[in-house]
Amino acid sequence: MADTSAPNGGAPQSEDLAPAINALAQYAKDLSFENPLSPRSPQAQDGGPQISIQVNVNAQQLAEQDFEVVLTLEGDAKVKTEVLFAFELKYAGVFRMQNIPQDQIHPAVMIECPRLLFPFARQIIADAVRNGGFPPLYIDPIDFVGLYRQKAAEAQGAAAETSGPLSS
Repeated sequence: MADTSAPNGGAPQSEDLAPAINALAQYAKDLSFENPLSPRSPQAQDGGPQISIQVNVNAQQLAEQDFEVVLTLEGDAKVKTEVLFAFELKYAGVFRMQNIPQDQIHPAVMIECPRLLFPFARQIIADAVRNGGFPPLYIDPIDFVGLYRQKAAEAQGAAAETSGPLSS
């Protein structure tokens, strides 16, 4: 068996320096499901409903290496102007970032953490919609890299507008 410890009896260096994201906790912070047309909502409708979904990611630093990340999924299903159902879920997790370069922490928190939360949030929404009397709504996978880039571009555009030339 090979000795993987560091010189002078220290701990293995390669494992100590490997970047890691550890999920310390996951939980639903807020869940709302509305079925405004019940009990007649599950009846057959003319055509399929129009479904809209909004996604948002927020994070806050709790300790030097720990971050709470909140994935918010909001949506509804409408037929013409009538809302069949609406939902909002704020699903969160506490993550520990270890050995991640400082310039990579923000992207890791805003991309990788919601990517880890998404399958659980997706299932909660599917179950809530099914329990509301509708077929389960399985949300398509989300491109968190694209969402991160879009938010960064919006923030950069807003910063450019506020730092533009002053008019008198």
